Amino acid sequence: MSKYHIYGIGNALVDMEYEVDFHDLNILGIDKGVMTLVDEAQQTSIMNHLKDHHHQRGSGGSAANSIIAFSQFGGKGFYSCKVADDELGHFYMRDLLDGGVDTNHHTEKAQGHTGRCVVLVTPDSDRTMCTFLGVSGSLSTQELIEETLRDSEWFYTEGYLATSDAARHASIEAKRIADAAGVKTALSLSDPNMVKFFKQGLLEMIGSGVELLFANEFEAMGMADTGDLPRALDYIKTISKKFAITRGSKGALVWDGRTLIEIAPVKVDAVDTVGAGDMFAGAFLFGLSQGWDHQRAGDLASAASAKLVTNLGPRISTAETRAILQSFL
Repeated sequence: MSKYHIYGIGNALVDMEYEVDFHDLNILGIDKGVMTLVDEAQQTSIMNHLKDHHHQRGSGGSAANSIIAFSQFGGKGFYSCKVADDELGHFYMRDLLDGGVDTNHHTEKAQGHTGRCVVLVTPDSDRTMCTFLGVSGSLSTQELIEETLRDSEWFYTEGYLATSDAARHASIEAKRIADAAGVKTALSLSDPNMVKFFKQGLLEMIGSGVELLFANEFEAMGMADTGDLPRALDYIKTISKKFAITRGSKGALVWDGRTLIEIAPVKVDAVDTVGAGDMFAGAFLFGLSQGWDHQRAGDLASAASAKLVTNLGPRISTAETRAILQSFL
């Protein structure tokens, strides 16, 4: 039996979440609903504009959110990342461990600044992200723990790593190790801007194909260069054996390798969609790790992500997560 159900690699970002209105985005000149990379000065300017707004913080990053959710359900997860030897870096590592996730905390922390993501939540519950990667931008193969990766059932990574040469190469190397060891591979496309500006890097990370791909419908259509979802699904089948395509309030479409399964949405009043796709991936992977079929795993993921969007932030409590799981047992 493998030591870990899932081994992830991704950016380590401390999420700083603010509730704003549309006027704030216009003043700041920020594209709504996507992730935009900014430098430290730009992010500091944004935070200064929002200094009178209350905010909350937590350990984030797309893959981290998924691995933490996976662990809250009761799975065994490991996450490789890079933080600085600063207050945010120590906060991040403590938060991961408190979330039940083991990590490469014993490796030397870098000088510099831990990555930060300013998350702007508008009244329509949409999220807009402005990310300063900090030392996470130099995430590399040095952060890989090969023995642990080989002793895992799944390897999971995020599309955001396509933005950095070193991080992209680390993801590619981790997939090579996983493939050689018989570890199943999964990837999330993460954000429409990743598909728009870094498609070639994503394809390099996917390589000869992955076992499971996560995307929303806009990312899937972007990868396929089409506005037609059925055509996009046909394309995704050429790069991944199986997939889960989220569609917001319309639920999700899951391909189990033979059948296209419609996952029904759970109707809720959304407050904040930050981390909804990450939660879907974490819950879905947990279901698969327990031997569930794709329908049951998808239904769990739908219920968990629906609960998440009724709260602020990319996470719900372990007690809430376990209560959702209990209804599926």
